[in-house]
Amino acid sequence: MIKLSTNMFGDKKKIKDTERSLISETVSIEGTINSSGAIDIAGLVKGPVISKEIVVRETGSITGSIEADRVEVHGHMDGKISGADVIIGSTGTVKGDIEFGNNLKTENGADIDGYIKKTHGSKSKLAPDFLFSKSKEEKKSKENNGSETSVNKDSEALA
Repeated sequence: MIKLSTNMFGDKKKIKDTERSLISETVSIEGTINSSGAIDIAGLVKGPVISKEIVVRETGSITGSIEADRVEVHGHMDGKISGADVIIGSTGTVKGDIEFGNNLKTENGADIDGYIKKTHGSKSKLAPDFLFSKSKEEKKSKENNGSETSVNKDSEALA
């Protein structure tokens, strides 16, 4: 898909979804990041990152979850990773669970502290309605008129 973008001078430029975005070493972001393309993270991110492809470079650090079709971690990741293809590089450190659909590759020296689970089904979780779907607890709560109490929301990921 190609989109047109107008800059501050009124010039129109074609933007492709295949272009890469870079969060450089000097950048720190707090909040949710959504992208339909690829993101290279060399700086610090606090919050969930949702994209088609995510590469955490050696200097990069994410505290939050990652959801992408393709994930590479060469830096530090503190949170859950969900992806079809996941690579943890030799300099990568992951403190959190990893869910993958197709392939998981860990290079010598990779440090992983968490559970690893292969998910079933080849359908990507990143369908357009995925970003706005409600959690199972919210749906159950509405069905039971809000009378259900959730003790541990993370227990669902371990089941």
